[in-house]
Amino acid sequence: MKVTQMTEVSKSRVRVSTDEEYAFVLYKSELRRFHICEGEEIEETVLCAITEEILPKRAKLRAMNLLKNRDYTVKQLHDKLKSGGYPEQIIAEALGYVESFRYTDDLRYAVNFMRNHAQDRSRRRIEQDLLGRGIGREVLESAWDEWEKEGGGQNEQAVIQSLLKKKGFDFETAEPKARQRIYGFLMRKGFSGEEVRKALHSDMWYE
Repeated sequence: MKVTQMTEVSKSRVRVSTDEEYAFVLYKSELRRFHICEGEEIEETVLCAITEEILPKRAKLRAMNLLKNRDYTVKQLHDKLKSGGYPEQIIAEALGYVESFRYTDDLRYAVNFMRNHAQDRSRRRIEQDLLGRGIGREVLESAWDEWEKEGGGQNEQAVIQSLLKKKGFDFETAEPKARQRIYGFLMRKGFSGEEVRKALHSDMWYE
């Protein structure tokens, strides 16, 4: 296998392509250690050491370190490792490793997200946010069921009123522009126009 391109991605790391295709990212010290140079062949033993030992271990450690600070969905973690230059097969191995310890669990992530945002976002907005984080629709439905079994629930009218109170908004005294801003704010939270108007007890949005 021949090294066809080497591109510096940082002061210490280099992107390596073999046979005209992207292969992996290594530290410059590792390139020197394995005598990897552009235009030269990589020995099979060296390639095995990189793809079966160095990169899998590094990707697993990277995934573990990321999960120390916060929860990630499987997709989010995949994208983080992808941005770090890890090949797909290495990413899959790392994801399988952390999943085996239940460090990643999309159902748990979704239920926690619902619990944390039920008082500041609509159900529709929560679903949009979770879908954007890579949560599948089947997992999403299971998460709603799980959360409701725990006693979770959401009264959108109560949520809207709570948000208005936090904003210190008074519809009766608010200027038209302030009313439009609060309407836009609530719509961005995912509430329907009907729910917003109901909460504000007004049809003045259309005037």
